Amino acid sequence: MAKVKHSVATRKRKKRLLKKAKGYKLDRSKQYQQARRTYQRALVYAYRDRRNRKRDFRKLWISRINAACRACGITYNKFIHGLKKAKVLLDRKSLAELAVSDNSAFQRLIEISKANT
Repeated sequence: MAKVKHSVATRKRKKRLLKKAKGYKLDRSKQYQQARRTYQRALVYAYRDRRNRKRDFRKLWISRINAACRACGITYNKFIHGLKKAKVLLDRKSLAELAVSDNSAFQRLIEISKANT
């Protein structure tokens, strides 16, 4: 029985990974072992930061809503509480967009919120 050789598959696997590691600094884009370790770590960071991005955007939206609310003489907390009592189902992303782009609509929401606190 003939010996099975894996050289073609091995070379293909290594080339595929080195292609993904393109752009890494120094030996991390040239040497297979270094590239493999770095790429593995990059996947971990990517997974973590996909979740962190959601947190960061929510923080940004809350900051924008808070700034717009305070300019109108109400706190973020009272504004959100008033909207919940009025059964206004807008998420923070939409509220932040209104606060930045459509000031008259946001003013109307603040009036609704004040009426329900």
